[in-house]
Amino acid sequence: MASKRGEQDYHGVFTTKTVVVHPKARPPLTSSSSSSSSSTLLHLSNLDTKCPALMYLVFFYRPTQPPASSSLFSSLKRGLEEALSSWYPAAGRLCFSPPSGKLTVACTGAGALLVEAATAVKISDLGDLSQPNDFLDRLVFKPPVHAPLEETPLVVAQVTRFACGGFAIGVGTNHALFDGVANYNFLNAWASRAVGGGKQICDHHEPVVLHERGRLQLAALDQHDHGGDFNDQEFMALGHLHQLIKQAAAVREEERSHEDQIKMVLRTFSVGCGMVSRLKNKAASNCTSFEARTKALNIAGHKTVCLQFTVDARDRIRPPLPPSFAGNAFVLSSLLSTAADLDRLPFAALVLRIQAAKRAVTHAYVARYVAALGETAPRTSLPPLPELTMVSDWTKTPYHRVDFGAGEAAYVAPLATPMPQTAYFLQSPGEAGRVDVRIGLPEKSLRAFESYFLSGF
Repeated sequence: MASKRGEQDYHGVFTTKTVVVHPKARPPLTSSSSSSSSSTLLHLSNLDTKCPALMYLVFFYRPTQPPASSSLFSSLKRGLEEALSSWYPAAGRLCFSPPSGKLTVACTGAGALLVEAATAVKISDLGDLSQPNDFLDRLVFKPPVHAPLEETPLVVAQVTRFACGGFAIGVGTNHALFDGVANYNFLNAWASRAVGGGKQICDHHEPVVLHERGRLQLAALDQHDHGGDFNDQEFMALGHLHQLIKQAAAVREEERSHEDQIKMVLRTFSVGCGMVSRLKNKAASNCTSFEARTKALNIAGHKTVCLQFTVDARDRIRPPLPPSFAGNAFVLSSLLSTAADLDRLPFAALVLRIQAAKRAVTHAYVARYVAALGETAPRTSLPPLPELTMVSDWTKTPYHRVDFGAGEAAYVAPLATPMPQTAYFLQSPGEAGRVDVRIGLPEKSLRAFESYFLSGF
C-alpha cells in the first residue's frame, strides 16, 4: 500500500470513459425510433417479471501480457456491438405496456452501457477472491437508484485496470431478460466476438437465439396442460413460501424486530473434488446445505422449515424449449418439514424426497407455477425467513471459462443478491472438480454452519 496516498484515494476507482454501445446491425424487429411506443415489444412471462433487477458478476483476470487498456476496451465494445445484433432485447429498455400495465421489453436499440476505469489497487491487495469484499461494488456500474425505468440500460459493464496490469470486468444484466443459463450464453457470445471468434461459440454454428416467451405464456402452457400429473400441494414452492411467511407473521413483534436487525454475512465455503465425488454418490448437495443451515441457526424443533431449489423447465414443458432460449425458464421446487422431523429423518430418505420434488416439475407443475406467479406482486427481496433455505446450482455454467481475450478468469465473483439466504453452488477455477458454496448467514452462525456443512461430506 502506498503511504503517500490517502486511504480513500488509494482505494478509489476512477472512470476514464463511458460509452453507449448499440447493436452493430439493426435487428429486423427493432424500430428505427428509440421510443417504446414505436418499437417492437417483447412480452415477458411471469417468470421474467418477478425480479426485474440488475444482477452482477465480476470477472478477474491476472496480468499475463494483457492487451493495452485501449485495445481491451475497444475489443469489448466491438464484441458487444456484434453480440447485441443477435441478443437485441438486451439493447432495449423495460416499460409497462398498456393497457395491461405488464412489464415488457421495448426493443428500442437504445444500447448497453460500457465503462472504462482504473485503480491504484493490485488484485493481490484483495486477498482471497472467492470471499465477498466491499471493494467489488466499485468494480461495477450501478445506475442511479431512482433513474426512470425507460432510461435504465438492461446491460451494463465496467472494465477496470488494476495497478498490477490485471483487470476486472464487472457485468450487470437485468434478471427480467435472462436466467443463469441465458446469461452464460450471452456472455459467451459477447466474449467470442470480442476476441474474433471464441472457442465455445462462433458465428458458423451458434444456435439461433430464441427470445420470444410465447411457450411460457399462460395460454400456451394451458393448451398443453392435460392435468393428472400434478399434486397441487406437496411440492408447490409458492404455497410453501406463503406458509413460512404466515409462520413469520405469527411471531411476536419483538422477536421479528430482533430478526430484522440480525447482520447477514456473505461467505464462501470451498469443497474439494474428493468431497464433491462423495457428495455426488449421495446425491446430497441440497440435503447437506439444508440440514447444516437449519442446525446452525438453531431453529426450534416445532418450526416449519423449507428447502427450495431451482429446476430448469426448458425440457419439462411441452413442446420443450431449446437450450438457446434466452429468457427465464427456471422454477422452484420445494419440500417442507419441521426442524425436528428433519433432524430425525435418515439422510437417504431426505435425498429421496428431494429427488421426488425434482421429478414433480412437469408441464402441469410449470403451468400452475407460472399462473400463481401472476397473482403475486414482483419482489426483489423477502422478509427475514430463517426457516427458508434456497439452493441455486451454477455448476453447469462455468463462468470462469468465459474468455474475453485473456484466457480463463482467475475468479468470477457474484455480488450480493436480493436473497442472501440462497446457497449458490459454483465451479471453482482453482482446482478441477472443486465447488464453492456462497451463502448469506448471521455472523454468529458462520462457524456452526461450516462445521455441520463440511461434516456432511
